Amino acid sequence: MEHNDYYYEYNRNCSCEECTCGKKDYLPKKDIVDIDIPDYYIGKTHKYEARKVVEDFELSYNIGTAVTYLLRARRKHKSPVECITKAMAHLKFELEKIENEEV
Repeated sequence: MEHNDYYYEYNRNCSCEECTCGKKDYLPKKDIVDIDIPDYYIGKTHKYEARKVVEDFELSYNIGTAVTYLLRARRKHKSPVECITKAMAHLKFELEKIENEEV
């Protein structure tokens, strides 16, 4: 099969643009579920998806979740208070995790 028949998940450690290194996981297109990403998770100008920003920066779960809450804070609800509060909670969880690792 040709590459056009497959969808790939990029391996962060791979720097090549071709499949020749074998570091990209290719999945048949038929196995992919088409998921609608809500508009409040996609940037307006450059169309970056919040999850892809989190992945690209290799953020931990709590930091990544806080970032996604902050990115959508003024776009999902009339007031950003709920999203900011949730982001703060995840930042607190991350601080607790770091403090426990240092003990």
